[in-house]
Amino acid sequence: MSALVVLEVAGTPEVVGAAHGQRFGADIRGYLEKRRTLSLEGTDLDAEGVTAIAADMVDAHLAYDDALFDEMAAMAAAAGITPAEAIIVGGYTDFIDTVRAVAHGTMVEDQCTAVITPDPASGGAGFLAQTWDMHASATPHVFLLDVAVDGAPRALVFTTHGTIGQIGLNEAGIAIGINNLTVSDGRHGVTWPFVVRKALKATTFDAALAAITEAPLAGGHNFLLLDGKGNGASIEATPTKTYVEPLGDDPLVHTNHCVVPETQAVEGARPDDLQENSVKRFADATALLGSGAEHTAESLIDLLRDERSICRHPEPPHDYESSGAVIMRPARGDFWACWGVPSANEFVHFDVPRG
Repeated sequence: MSALVVLEVAGTPEVVGAAHGQRFGADIRGYLEKRRTLSLEGTDLDAEGVTAIAADMVDAHLAYDDALFDEMAAMAAAAGITPAEAIIVGGYTDFIDTVRAVAHGTMVEDQCTAVITPDPASGGAGFLAQTWDMHASATPHVFLLDVAVDGAPRALVFTTHGTIGQIGLNEAGIAIGINNLTVSDGRHGVTWPFVVRKALKATTFDAALAAITEAPLAGGHNFLLLDGKGNGASIEATPTKTYVEPLGDDPLVHTNHCVVPETQAVEGARPDDLQENSVKRFADATALLGSGAEHTAESLIDLLRDERSICRHPEPPHDYESSGAVIMRPARGDFWACWGVPSANEFVHFDVPRG
């Protein structure tokens, strides 16, 4: 069991990024090499060649949000890596979609089970809950970033070393979660951590949604949004296709396969066992939520700890693990986070002050 490390930092993007890089520089460099090596699978590239692909994505990140780019660049400089290498370590699961498209890479990452519950079935304040599943080498790198960048709402962000943000809740009541999609339309675009953090700069649901739907994406992800007023959506987003499913009377569930024809048309090939696992996790999560059931933090912790399929342990050939989990209740500023496999670790509660 490991303690859940929290880095609290406020100030300009450069100050925030430098604090991240200085605190975790050695971890970032080690994590980079693990992810760069994984990115090479199926290609005829060496480390320099795959990094050159990331270098061609730098301008897209700068154009999408220059303040976030400044934060990433400051983090990279403090950690002793380049901005291109920061894109690899932070945006890895989108980056491999780009590598697949331009260099015939074969690496696939299949992870995360996420749900949103509506207000009426959740004691008047809905939840966004998810596991964060990844190659097991990622688990030691999980931490929380309590961040207040000048000009943006304060946010509590679940993330990993070298990554500016993965899952989070801000003081304006905007919560965002994610799960990965494998797509065939990858390109030199913006990776998903930038999208998460830009959404967390928003103070309205519509602005957070626009941060996703207007992003020139590098790869595929499903994004989940919930605000403090009960507005919610599940968004399947790829470089060329977007599908938004609004939250209604029933919970939204998403795993790692596309669910509509528009996005299925650009879904990348995945091993059969991963497709089957994603479908099973979707079915198990739906069943655990129950028809007409009342949802609480405790019931969602039980869901994330379920050992039928949702709580994952590393097994060959994929070696995926539930590296952590998060439950957010934006209407009340509640944030529960777990480091590592949820069934073996405790959830810690944090308050995110409402601005």
